[in-house]
Amino acid sequence: MPTRDEAPVGAPCWIELFTSDVPKARAFYAALFGWESEEPKAEFGGYFNSTLDGVLVAGGMGNDGSAGTPDGWSVYLATADAEATAAAATAAGATVFVPPMAVMDLGTMSVMADPGGAAIGTWQPGTHKGFGVLAEPGAPSWFELLTKDYEGALAFYATVTGLHAETASDTPEFRYTTFDDGGEPLFGIMDAAGFLPEGVPSHWSVYFSVADGAATAAKAVELGGTIVQGPDETPYGQLTSIADPTGVVFKLQQPPAG
Repeated sequence: MPTRDEAPVGAPCWIELFTSDVPKARAFYAALFGWESEEPKAEFGGYFNSTLDGVLVAGGMGNDGSAGTPDGWSVYLATADAEATAAAATAAGATVFVPPMAVMDLGTMSVMADPGGAAIGTWQPGTHKGFGVLAEPGAPSWFELLTKDYEGALAFYATVTGLHAETASDTPEFRYTTFDDGGEPLFGIMDAAGFLPEGVPSHWSVYFSVADGAATAAKAVELGGTIVQGPDETPYGQLTSIADPTGVVFKLQQPPAG
């Protein structure tokens, strides 16, 4: 299984599940993707890591409702300097909720809302380098911002990440831009102003690679999840939106044939 030692600066490097039912979530993703989930650590507020074949793949923590934040997956972008990134993000219109904070020797984290209101984290790695496998079955494969402020998001993430923006489509029906560091695309931004319902804020979406989308979707239903949309055949493979047992939505990506 190909692994990644460290994410490029600006790239998604970690994903984290905020869940109101930790035991159910741990069991669901373990059975669906083959993850092994460690016991929540009291010294880290009940935080737990999950691995795929022994390689870090995702984190998670319990949602007791006190934060007023719904269950969901969140994305962290890699940075070489968390303080400088937070300052640049603030200058570009972000609201920082969690200022850069060292997590022992693991790294330094920060959480903010971009100018369009989407929550995004940053991670300056220490001994914890983030997920070590990408785009393999059971691992994250793509990261996408659905935003109601498309132009603002493009400007913000270009400034804060320093990555190159490449327009994939710019029609009234479909406006989409990918960001890369001169190589493969690292994440995408979609203009969602026309379809995100009132009251649903801009947000990041996480995709997971699977070998068989139909079989994985059926298994998700057996485990207490639901199919939200799809499967849809696209140039990027078969995509299916799934809600886990507490309603957290994520996407399955079966790569294109060949």
